[in-house]
Amino acid sequence: MKQNPFDLKGRIALVTGASRGIGEAIARLLAANGAHVIVSSRKFADCERVVEGIRDAGGSAEAMACHIGEMEQIREVFAKIRATHDKLHILVNNAATNPYFGHVLDTDPGAFQKTVDVNIRGYFFMSVEGAKLMRDGGGGSIVNVASVNGVIPGPMQGIYSITKAAVISMTEAFARECAGMNIRVNALLPGMTDTKFAAALVRNDAIRTTALQHVPMNRVAQPEEMAGAVLYLVSDAASYTTGTSLNVDGGYLIS
Repeated sequence: MKQNPFDLKGRIALVTGASRGIGEAIARLLAANGAHVIVSSRKFADCERVVEGIRDAGGSAEAMACHIGEMEQIREVFAKIRATHDKLHILVNNAATNPYFGHVLDTDPGAFQKTVDVNIRGYFFMSVEGAKLMRDGGGGSIVNVASVNGVIPGPMQGIYSITKAAVISMTEAFARECAGMNIRVNALLPGMTDTKFAAALVRNDAIRTTALQHVPMNRVAQPEEMAGAVLYLVSDAASYTTGTSLNVDGGYLIS
């Protein structure tokens, strides 16, 4: 193992949903540790803002727009990565959607399909294409950002929780089948985190207060507190770690 197992110099990393929140924090930290980071989300301009921040801090990054709910866009972004870099060492599947908040019996079919298309199909085929590039280059690391809701379904978040449970299972399936290609696959399970994505929960006083009763650390996480766990999982420090789900939840799942 190298002297600094967290050194990512020379590695190409793709982070989805990286224009804000947890994804942005991950992209910035990977770049700070030497990776060239491909910042990806649906809107190119939002990705460019993060890229500029990374470059201003002395890091290396570029922007590539991709809506992971659209199969053609997945194919296009990986064709571009192959043409530009011909390799990929790190993939962080972080982009997700949660368009419906309400009783599971009232789930709208359109919201159901959108959630499945992004959170399951999107993660699956991003992983397929990413792993093919990694296989051709001798190996790599994939991290799927799931959720504690994949273990304990969140109230009024039925279909979202179901998709995140699928991401945990998907992680284990890819880990088992890709280990022989020197590809490690792990999942991050964030607890309640202060992001725009989670604003309906975090910034609602009643919901936040009730939720924190089940969090031993009694506070909401910041996006940067998720990034360190991802840095570990994609680095050489985790060279014997695959198929695991790392809870970063302030103790929620033990309470």
